[in-house]
Amino acid sequence: MKRKISNIFTISAIITTIGFLMDGDVKEPSMAMRFTEFFAMMTMLFLAISAVYFPTHSLTKKLQRVRQ
Repeated sequence: MKRKISNIFTISAIITTIGFLMDGDVKEPSMAMRFTEFFAMMTMLFLAISAVYFPTHSLTKKLQRVRQ
């Protein structure tokens, strides 16, 4: 379980970093605001990916048990 959460965290960090590098908007002058936006986006991505992955994984395990 720890490895799955770590992988989801890594994927969300990579996607967030790519998004911030590709963003063409004017950057906030405050470093605190930049970090806040970065970690908020990373948290939202982590929760979104987790909300899709874990129920799907659970459902596929249940379906495999039913088939056997």
